[in-house]
Amino acid sequence: MEIVAPAKARPGDRVAVLSPSFAAPGEGPEVHEQAMHRLREVTGLVPVEYPTTRRLGASPRDRAADLNAAFGDPAVRAVLATIGGEDQITVVPHLDPELPRRDPKPFVGYSDNTNVLSWLWTHGVAGFYGGSTQVHLGPGPHVDPVHAASLRAALLTGERLEVTEPGESEDIGLDWKDPRALTECGEREPTEPWTWAGPARVVTGRTWGGCVEVVQWVLTAGRFPADPSVLAGGVLLLEASEELIPAPEFGYIVRSLGERGLLEAVDAVLVARPPASDFARRPTAAQRRAHRDAQRDTAIEVVHRYNPEAVVLVGPPFGHTRPQWVLPYGGSVTVDGQQRRLWADYS
Repeated sequence: MEIVAPAKARPGDRVAVLSPSFAAPGEGPEVHEQAMHRLREVTGLVPVEYPTTRRLGASPRDRAADLNAAFGDPAVRAVLATIGGEDQITVVPHLDPELPRRDPKPFVGYSDNTNVLSWLWTHGVAGFYGGSTQVHLGPGPHVDPVHAASLRAALLTGERLEVTEPGESEDIGLDWKDPRALTECGEREPTEPWTWAGPARVVTGRTWGGCVEVVQWVLTAGRFPADPSVLAGGVLLLEASEELIPAPEFGYIVRSLGERGLLEAVDAVLVARPPASDFARRPTAAQRRAHRDAQRDTAIEVVHRYNPEAVVLVGPPFGHTRPQWVLPYGGSVTVDGQQRRLWADYS
């Protein structure tokens, strides 16, 4: 299966900023405005909003119309999602696949945006997993360096970067209505070393996957090729959402991927550092560590039950935490189990 890498934008180009799921800018307009300012500063690109970017409660058809308009506009050279949500699965049926096929451009998003990213993947267009203007550009005193570097690589420069550990992480920022959200980070804590499992070999492959809860929706809806060999030699991306699902439930989802033949097909699996708290639930540091450890152990056990030869890496921050790396989706990553290093090719 051929996957096309969209051409890079250039400073001064227009990029669409859309809300294919939840219209977060309508809930936190000040954070959104700061995100748009920082997007210009970090990339030199010109953000363009669409009718539903800030419209809370917009219909799936209207949100799809904005996506189609952005994919079909030759002056727009990339599409960025403001945030995720939970109903993008209802938007996908209204999308026109001929538009991104005719003029491939990078789509950047994560979480519920797994729906659009996988839809593009099945139609032969690569994207980038990660990035949320409302979470990773707008809040706090600045854009985290690893996020800025990977976002620029995804949209502009296309180089190969080593994915490294920032050394700190936050699960949740401040409420967008709190003025401090514009100048302060959420509570951050030191991170743990990444965990490597499986044979000490080097795997370079094309990525697919995303938020595990959404991946199971994509498969249930029948929006993935029937033959799992389309992932042969690839790298599976898995990360858990802010719903804080327990390790057994995470394992049940990964097990279903094994029964579907997807784990056997890939050569490597990346599992992101998961969030372990939210606004309502703030466990102790020991409880948060136990949640992450349980998910790590479950992921490794289930993957190796179906594919003992898979290289498994648990811990890189490409999911629902901050700082966050943006990773290729349909592009190439190298999981080096010998040197224990991770590389992403943003070309």
